[in-house]
Amino acid sequence: MTLHHTPGQIVTPEELRAVAADGTRLRYALMELAAQIPDAITLGRGDPDLNTPAHVIAAAQAAVRDGRADRMMPVAGLADLRQAVAANLHAQNGIPARPEEILITDGGQEALYLIMQTLLDPGDEILVPDPRYTSYDEAIHQAGARMVLVPTYPEDNFDLRPAEVEAAITPKTKAILIISPSNPTSGVVSPASVRAIAAIAQRHNLAVISDEIYEKYIYAPAQQLSMASLPGMFERTITLGGFSKTYAMTGWRVGYVAGPADFIERLTAVKAATTGPISAVSQYAALAAATGPQEIVAEYRATYQRRLERMKQGLRALGFTYSEPQGAFFVYTNAISSGIPAFELSYLLLKEGHVLIFPGTAFGEKWVDWLRISVLQPDELLDLALERMAGVLTRHRTEGIKP
Repeated sequence: MTLHHTPGQIVTPEELRAVAADGTRLRYALMELAAQIPDAITLGRGDPDLNTPAHVIAAAQAAVRDGRADRMMPVAGLADLRQAVAANLHAQNGIPARPEEILITDGGQEALYLIMQTLLDPGDEILVPDPRYTSYDEAIHQAGARMVLVPTYPEDNFDLRPAEVEAAITPKTKAILIISPSNPTSGVVSPASVRAIAAIAQRHNLAVISDEIYEKYIYAPAQQLSMASLPGMFERTITLGGFSKTYAMTGWRVGYVAGPADFIERLTAVKAATTGPISAVSQYAALAAATGPQEIVAEYRATYQRRLERMKQGLRALGFTYSEPQGAFFVYTNAISSGIPAFELSYLLLKEGHVLIFPGTAFGEKWVDWLRISVLQPDELLDLALERMAGVLTRHRTEGIKP
């Protein structure tokens, strides 16, 4: 559904409810509304606001100047880039991937779609943590498979409980999805849980999809353990990663999949029949990111962590609670103290406060009291957003304004 309205007009909650059951469409509808507010502060989408590293941009420019960007790339990706990704996975994550076990994709979004279309058959079941990034819902549905939600809990910082995972398995279960760090919760699946789920996957002969797109942004004491690094797990694990979040390269559209060679070959065949190879310019930029200096990643991480602390302090002042962010750059916030359900509160904050925040229901229908707040804005805009939020809540409490 496209929301038709005149520029500057905020549509009603009723119109938004028409797409509310589809988390992805709801997010895009809210972004469409925010785009019509000139001074809107967007704390919704997870696109880094920091600049792509200068040496990465220089590498792309060099590829254009010397003609390398004019050449058609292999569908599986530039050989040097696949080698670099495999080397980094081995050195940094303990994943024993070889270049032929890597596919370069048009961002993580294409990667998740290709994985589901290749792995799942109609009638298969896949275990998915809840809340979750709902683009997975669509990809699973398109494959004709069934999503089985595995509950996670705020008191665990949304760690996956192995017992809940095993309890959800049926004879139709084909795979387990893990997203760590999580979008939307910023939770990290603990090493103990990763090991226990690996044993479950082996015991029931299941594949594991490990989405590690945010894995460079982990905050102590949380620790990241890659599923594919464990004994006997590379053969049954599909790892999804990318450059968008790590190097502030969202617009360059470079993701990757690592997995057993036969699966990567099948995945590549699907990509060849649909989108083909990704942009040569983006691949040379990603190669520079993968092989160049990495200090910038630590700088980005420090920036995000500082912003998270700033946001948490502001939320406490508003009387909100939250799950402790262990990774990524979101604060998953319980706003029940506002007295307004999250869906209506998101609309109210956008309409009255010009602050875009996604309701928890955009990541699972039961999260009616939760908001996902990103911190991908400079400090001064985060402060202004919190000030606007406080103003809206004060007016609501004193004047009884309603969405």
